[in-house]
Amino acid sequence: MAPAADREGYWGPTTSTLDWCEENYAVTWYIAEFWNTVSNLIMIIPPIFGAIQSVRDGLEKRYIASYLALTVVGMGSWCFHMTLKYEMQLLDELPMIYSCCVFVYCMFECFKMKNSVNYHLLFILVLFSLIVTTVYLKVKEPVFHQVMYGMLVFTLVLRSIYIVTWVYPWLRGLGYTSLGIFLLGFLLWNIDNIFCDSLRNFRKKMPPIIGVATQFHAWWHILTGLGSYLHILFRKGTSGQLNKNH
Repeated sequence: MAPAADREGYWGPTTSTLDWCEENYAVTWYIAEFWNTVSNLIMIIPPIFGAIQSVRDGLEKRYIASYLALTVVGMGSWCFHMTLKYEMQLLDELPMIYSCCVFVYCMFECFKMKNSVNYHLLFILVLFSLIVTTVYLKVKEPVFHQVMYGMLVFTLVLRSIYIVTWVYPWLRGLGYTSLGIFLLGFLLWNIDNIFCDSLRNFRKKMPPIIGVATQFHAWWHILTGLGSYLHILFRKGTSGQLNKNH
């Protein structure tokens, strides 16, 4: 996480429980973490077009919900990194849980009949979201959120591997590509957290363009946004909808 010596800017003192490795207000006085903010565009713009195209093609609402959920995560993350305010942090982190629940629902319903609803699974995921939200608002412990989010991602990974191994092997390339891109982003996220001091010292010695390339939390946004988008296409492929949109 970021050292405490960062400058203040337009949004005032940091109130979030997390402050990442990018130097605060280093690029502009109006955005706390500039690169961590603008990198969210990949989670905002492409999914909006995906949702619009899905509506035009008459696809099921679960695909539209997946695109919009990813867009909401990107917008929440934009607000969080722009302000480093606790309220905006919640706008980032809680939609991560909700969007993953949408993804889990879609993955376990990929063999369903069109326009049917699995109310049992829906109830479980809504209950899980409510419990996580209630506990997180009370304890305010980022590790709790990260563990709950990790559980959902792990569920998605296992389900995806099952599908490409036993059901739709022809989707293996797309499934493993989306997973590999996401895991690469997760690796860079960890490097950014663990070696923050070293990365900041490195940036001070390097030209700005090279320093930008070491903003690994921004790369986490880019790679997870791309990986998530590809995973939506993967889910559409499991129900034969892929060729109707992209």
